[in-house]
Amino acid sequence: MKNKTSLSPQEGEVRPSRCPDNSAFKQQKLPAWKPQLTIESVLSSFFLIGGFCLSVGVCLILSAKSVREIQIDYSDKCSDCSKLRENSSNWNKECHCSVNFMLKEDILGDVFMYYGLQNFYQNHRRYVISRSDAQLLGRNVNIQKSYCAPFTTYRNGTPMAPCGAIANSMFNDTIDLFYNLNSSVIEVPLLKTGNSWWTDKNVKFRNPKSYNLSSAFAGTARPPYWQKPVYLLDEEDERNNGYVNDDFIIWMRVSAFATFRNLYRRVRRIRQFADGLPAGNYTFRISYNFPVTKFKGRKHVILSTVVWSGGSNPFLGIAYVVTGTAATLTGFVITAIHLKLRKKKTYFQK
Repeated sequence: MKNKTSLSPQEGEVRPSRCPDNSAFKQQKLPAWKPQLTIESVLSSFFLIGGFCLSVGVCLILSAKSVREIQIDYSDKCSDCSKLRENSSNWNKECHCSVNFMLKEDILGDVFMYYGLQNFYQNHRRYVISRSDAQLLGRNVNIQKSYCAPFTTYRNGTPMAPCGAIANSMFNDTIDLFYNLNSSVIEVPLLKTGNSWWTDKNVKFRNPKSYNLSSAFAGTARPPYWQKPVYLLDEEDERNNGYVNDDFIIWMRVSAFATFRNLYRRVRRIRQFADGLPAGNYTFRISYNFPVTKFKGRKHVILSTVVWSGGSNPFLGIAYVVTGTAATLTGFVITAIHLKLRKKKTYFQK
């Protein structure tokens, strides 16, 4: 190990040795700790892990059950609009429908509105990569070299903004909520900003730099399935327009499963809705634009609260309970085997 050089048998030249230094780290001579597994340490580990997982799982399940949620399926209730949208030539025709429902109890606290899709697969490989992150950052790029095909340019060469299959299939139903109080109808105030992740809004998505958005997107065209260009997604708020539109950003984060929900709005807690949604009769007024009949899909509107553990999803709690139960049962099995073998050993010693 002291010789750091070696001679070449052919040329006789001196070359540095490839042997590692004779140090404790490089020669793996550092002090190490090897656990000594005893029956006491093994059993205590299993029972402690089992008790911890069972406690956490029960807390998560009880927390998920405390979430107030109501889900409305409007696929069939808006069947006339659905039939209209089956024909792609009717894309410029408006269609509205209403869905009435009743809240038997108050939904207190922050109330979130989601739209849900069923049987809509976003996890296909070509669909997932069909986007241009450079374009979404506001850069002037050649989208022909991206993975956006076939949603890159029109036949006349006009580029699409934004390009790709994900953007082209963006959910574009408009959903408004109304509270029917006695003989009056009150529109529930909804917040359409602040729903996306901060990193998406401020890092991953940016508009091209220009004195206004219409000039920034000059020379481009909307995707084929869109009803308006990207710079008109929110004409009332420039900070929520273009590529930094919250609805667009949330849609661009694809789901791993065929049934999913995306955050759409939040109830603004003012006036009659300062504490949440009071019990009573409500109406969803929907501008129906997103067809789902061809892929046998369903559409939902969900009103839900959230708790410290998230929304109404007991999966994590069930997983903890199953893990804790398995660890506890394993501990009991090991205990039984140990006692049985110890009795045999004592018998033979006698």
